[in-house]
Amino acid sequence: MNNDSPQPTILVVDDSESNIEMVLAILDNYDVIPATSGKDALDMVASEHIDLILLDILMPQMSGFEVCEKLKVSEQTKDIPVIFLTAQKDEDSIESAYLTGGVDYVTKPFKPVELLARVKVHLDLQNLIQKLEYLATRDSLTGIYNRRKFFKLAEKMFATYDEHLYAIMLDIDFFKKVNDQYGHNAGDIVLKQTTDVISSLLPSSSIFGRIGGEEFAVVLTASSDEQVIALLDNIVSTYAKTSMKVDSTHEIQCTLSCGMTQKVESIKTIDDLLKEADAALYEAKQTGRNKRVIRAARR
Repeated sequence: MNNDSPQPTILVVDDSESNIEMVLAILDNYDVIPATSGKDALDMVASEHIDLILLDILMPQMSGFEVCEKLKVSEQTKDIPVIFLTAQKDEDSIESAYLTGGVDYVTKPFKPVELLARVKVHLDLQNLIQKLEYLATRDSLTGIYNRRKFFKLAEKMFATYDEHLYAIMLDIDFFKKVNDQYGHNAGDIVLKQTTDVISSLLPSSSIFGRIGGEEFAVVLTASSDEQVIALLDNIVSTYAKTSMKVDSTHEIQCTLSCGMTQKVESIKTIDDLLKEADAALYEAKQTGRNKRVIRAARR
């Protein structure tokens, strides 16, 4: 295994301590967390990052099938692969293991080579799925959310919050001049560093995406208009002071225009909210750039 990568964390759930000790011995190259009941397992996944679960089927109080069903209905845990551990080999048990959301099963008594192989296969597969998900949802240049993923997450946030929800549109001023004067490679550098500056100042709960070209969007919650205005002023001023080295001999500074609006009762969709923010951005562009404009939507 690559020692530079963080060890995958595996949760082993079995009411038999001897079985757990056996699994711990077999998986000694992994970070393994033991749990002896379904309740303990659910508590553990709520507080720890778990990459894979080895789950006994026959346990008192809560069976492995019941635990798996609860995992699969939760947005936070539904994608964790579950390998069932079972002494049962009948077709009904095996079918139930897959129907409840398991990705595989291993029969007891454990064969070390088989258990290791199945764990490795599903960790590798999970890693591949996560990489593909990242590529499908991220802007390839800047690494922030692409347009499609941004709108998906922003729509969910819009449905969750009836108030204290804000949309911001940001655009790099005179970006075409950067490409024309220094080339498209310089433009890419500016886009990346712009993303870095904005990301470093946004609250961690914000949804931040590249909408297209040099235009970015943010959806976030805040306790007041004043809090978001202070955030925008900080972004605009910090960015204007940022020097960006676009080639071996040139450092340049750019500015941002920003538009912001708040969700109110009259705004029925995330598209409407972003359109209001975009109208504020357009006003910022038309009235001097390097500034923010706050648009109060009609209630």
